[in-house]
Amino acid sequence: MTKSTEHFCVQRVIGSNVVMANGERSGEEFVIIGKGIGFTLKAGGILAMDDRRIEKRFRLEDREEWGRYRMLLENIDPRVIEVSNEIVKAIAERTGTEPDGKIYLALPSHIQFTLYRLRNGMDIANPLLEATRLTFPQEFELASRAAERISREFGVDIPEDEIGFLTYHVYSAVSSVPVGRVVQASNLVGELMDMIRRDAKLEFDAGSMEMVRMMIHLRCLVERLLRSSRSSNPLLPWIEQECADAFRFAKKLASIIGDSLDVDVPQPEIGFLAVHLHRLMHASQ
Repeated sequence: MTKSTEHFCVQRVIGSNVVMANGERSGEEFVIIGKGIGFTLKAGGILAMDDRRIEKRFRLEDREEWGRYRMLLENIDPRVIEVSNEIVKAIAERTGTEPDGKIYLALPSHIQFTLYRLRNGMDIANPLLEATRLTFPQEFELASRAAERISREFGVDIPEDEIGFLTYHVYSAVSSVPVGRVVQASNLVGELMDMIRRDAKLEFDAGSMEMVRMMIHLRCLVERLLRSSRSSNPLLPWIEQECADAFRFAKKLASIIGDSLDVDVPQPEIGFLAVHLHRLMHASQ
């Protein structure tokens, strides 16, 4: 060891591929993932920060989080962790995005619970399956591949409803939006589509281009709000005047969105939503 090399002090070996450690100098607490990294280590051991076996490391924010994740990882089948890591790696390669670190804990926990339910004959029902398939097409495809990997490893059939739930984890990994928020957003989009059908008296054929466009716009709108992204809309005065009915209805939808997400929906976003609604209203006439 050289003085210039920084190290981790291993606190706990969770399995062959996961250890929990402190930064030797900073004292910060990390979960470290790498194939076979736990084989040669034990509590109190030293791991170089530039060790080639390290595939992923992420810092835990506080002692409560440290304890929670330690307990979680210790109770997960090591094979589940290994398969989960393979899935996350595939997501990163396919999307070209560095996945959010929490996926390394959230996904194996989800897979473990799914296996428990399937092995015990418990139904998995996802009322938002079709909406999820339509509005998250790339993520749904990746989730389908993940389901195939899980099926091969554990000898279970993964139902399509579960693929919908896996889709939320894939999307969360690449967007850094917590899974709970993704589910909340999906529920909200479903409620908004029902409101559009009911109050604006607009009917959509299942899977039609109009339905998909509207759902994707609503999903992207919710995503921008969750990320606090701001956009301008130079056509806003014209939209308010020329699309008056649609703009009033868009404001009504924006109020529902704002209350649900506890955010303010900016006027430019209301204008964009009004344009989509105006197009739908006139197409149905």
